[in-house]
Amino acid sequence: MKKILVINGHPSKESYNYALSDSYIRGAKEGGADIRGINITDLPLEKYLRCTGKEAQCDEIKKSQDDITWAEHIVFIHPVWWSSFPGIMKTFIDLVFTPGFAYKYSPKNPIQEKLLGGRTAHIILTLNAPLWIYKFVFWSPSVVQLRDRVLAFAGIGPTRVTYVGPVIDSTEEKRKKYLEEVYLLGKKLA
Repeated sequence: MKKILVINGHPSKESYNYALSDSYIRGAKEGGADIRGINITDLPLEKYLRCTGKEAQCDEIKKSQDDITWAEHIVFIHPVWWSSFPGIMKTFIDLVFTPGFAYKYSPKNPIQEKLLGGRTAHIILTLNAPLWIYKFVFWSPSVVQLRDRVLAFAGIGPTRVTYVGPVIDSTEEKRKKYLEEVYLLGKKLA
């Protein structure tokens, strides 16, 4: 049984990202996975905006780290805003993927020790811009930041990427198709 953690980075529970998250979780459960979820908007991150990771070791942050440690596969679902992910997700990353948990520096080695190896990941992101512009003009900056600068830096990989969109002008039929595709991704991985 595969242990999967789904992290939803959208700040609104009314968003399409929550529907995608629910579809993925449903598919993974039906496929037989052991699944946990983190909705970043449920965490009290605002009080830690001026803290470093070491100052913000509250129960919710520790629980998120425990869930990441538990997982064999981590799924991030988020919208693309200004070519990145929402600020609340950045705050989550800053507070959770801290030295001593995600990586460790040694005075004798200029390259960090990656502490979260042995896990794979999947980024599912929603766009309102045309996909070709985001990928080939902007070079997928949120993907590069999350996949290469956070997950790989901590030893997590390989990381698969699924682009959903443009969502803003999509039809109801197209949105249902995206939900089904994400459902099947969860079911297949389990």
